[in-house]
Amino acid sequence: MNTARAYDLLIFDFDGTLADSAAWFRSILPDLARRFGFRCPDEEELEILRHKPPREVMRILKIPGWKLVLIAVHVRKRAAKAAAFPLFDGIPEILELLSAKGVKIAVVSSNAEVNVRRALGPELSARVHAWSCGAGMFGKAKHFRDVLGKLRVTPGRALTVGDEIRDIEAAREVGLRTAAVAWGFSMKPALDAAAPDFCFETVEELRVFLGKA
Repeated sequence: MNTARAYDLLIFDFDGTLADSAAWFRSILPDLARRFGFRCPDEEELEILRHKPPREVMRILKIPGWKLVLIAVHVRKRAAKAAAFPLFDGIPEILELLSAKGVKIAVVSSNAEVNVRRALGPELSARVHAWSCGAGMFGKAKHFRDVLGKLRVTPGRALTVGDEIRDIEAAREVGLRTAAVAWGFSMKPALDAAAPDFCFETVEELRVFLGKA
């Protein structure tokens, strides 16, 4: 099995991967549905949607593609006014581990960079070598390419870490290897169906994987 020594760069998603923003997002979902005119799922349906790919979720909730940018901008503004999202337990240790091993770290997120930096704090933010934030829901491939170019790392020497099927799809488009994490939005069966290179159920599993010599 490949380990962190096989990579020069780890590219992390933020929401649902580094930080737990699920409760906050659920709290604003009814307002988003009213404001942007889509159907708001109840808690039971939301759990079912965690097994679906993004485009299927959009179809079920009747969200047209042209509204995604408007929704994303609004959510980023709301997030800027909210308390900093808590990092998942063990995430700071993973970022410190990678930094100590000399592996570069990047963050590619649909959230705003200022919101990500606020959650990470000054010390962990200083460990990040490149940021490419504000990605559209289906626009991460471009941001992955931007980070690779900025850090001069070839796709074969980088690994992405994300919690959604769209993260896997975008990484595959660029030729990146993919690590899916099952503590965010998408459930493990849905992630497995998208065939990432690796899939981790807990932060500790990811830490052990990255820490292997």
